[in-house]
Amino acid sequence: MLGLFSLSTIPNNNAIKPVNSQSLVSTSATATKPRNLRVKMSSDTLPPPPEKGIVVGCGGASVDFLAAVATYPKPDDKIRTTNLKVQGGGNAGNALTCAARLGLKPRLISKIADDTQGRDILDEFVADGVDTSFLVVSEQGNSPFTYVIVDHQTKTRTCIHTAGNPPMVPDDLSRENLLSALDGARIAYFDGRLPETALVIAQEAAHKSIPILIDAERKREGLDDLLKLADYLICSEKFPKAWTEAPSLPSALVSILLRLPNINFVIVTLGEDGCIMLERSVNESSGTEEIDVDVLLESLKQQQKDESTSPTCISSSVTRLGAKGIGTLCGRLFLGTAEKIPPSELIDTTGAGDAFIGAVIYAICVDMPAEQMLPFAAHVAAANCRALGARTGLPYRTDPRLAPFLQQSSQVITSLAK
Repeated sequence: MLGLFSLSTIPNNNAIKPVNSQSLVSTSATATKPRNLRVKMSSDTLPPPPEKGIVVGCGGASVDFLAAVATYPKPDDKIRTTNLKVQGGGNAGNALTCAARLGLKPRLISKIADDTQGRDILDEFVADGVDTSFLVVSEQGNSPFTYVIVDHQTKTRTCIHTAGNPPMVPDDLSRENLLSALDGARIAYFDGRLPETALVIAQEAAHKSIPILIDAERKREGLDDLLKLADYLICSEKFPKAWTEAPSLPSALVSILLRLPNINFVIVTLGEDGCIMLERSVNESSGTEEIDVDVLLESLKQQQKDESTSPTCISSSVTRLGAKGIGTLCGRLFLGTAEKIPPSELIDTTGAGDAFIGAVIYAICVDMPAEQMLPFAAHVAAANCRALGARTGLPYRTDPRLAPFLQQSSQVITSLAK
């Protein structure tokens, strides 16, 4: 998935800055002035990792062959790389590596081959603390791999993927291993690949009341069956309208929550334009006013402040959201911005969306409020964009740039517990 970042010519001290304000916007006819919320940090000591931090992920794990070039080649061109890196990849592999570095305990279910690439994949996961006990290793065939061309001129990347062989099937995962993988899990995550195996795992997770998060890049075989079991959905910019055929992105998000009644929230990532999140509310009052969701989004955009280089989040109050010809529901709409990365610091967007998802998984595990979760995930994605490859720039839990978010999250949870 394309991650959250943006270009800026504003000087930067090369450090991710903490969120300095978050606004709550009233959406009533007599809108009130937005309130800025500030959280004061009282300690320089990071809270311990969450006790219930086991994450089960199912999806792609591969090797990326990254070639950085000054500009994308024309047909029949011969050019030289400016940089080269061979590194682990795959959406699920990247997201779980991010989760591990943030302090969670991920377990990956996927399939590789017993070849040089497969052994490199395993070694990287072990080094990052990802549990590979449930990875299936085929004696024959090939592990998945991707050629990635990183264009410095356009700040884009082009991926050419070769699938692993033989593909994973449900029989590759025994019933005993399935139950063992899900034991004690706080959340289950699926990147939409390995659909038959993923559905078996998701059905068992739902039976055990384990929340499910789905990454929807595009329409895929078997994805609809997974979505019916999902509690959380993160998708690319094009997916909502393609899946719902709604006329606008906001109305497509309303349609998704109406079609999938189990979904708590849906997030659509917009690259340098940040993200939009629609959260379902179960606390609907009879006096709640209805507002068109497209109008509400425009209202939030007008409230947004452009001068901040750090990610911010602004939200509506709980209200009835309507989409013409689709329906209404009660919820909150959030608009998150991306970090404005100076062009000199933006190296590679490969895996930025996976980093965002890994951060959201962490946020769910620690009950981080949405107003804090979206800037936090954008910070993690932006950090990843400052290095070549999907994992090189993934921050560790001890990274001082993340300390304000981890401390704030701990303080919010402690406050709620009192």
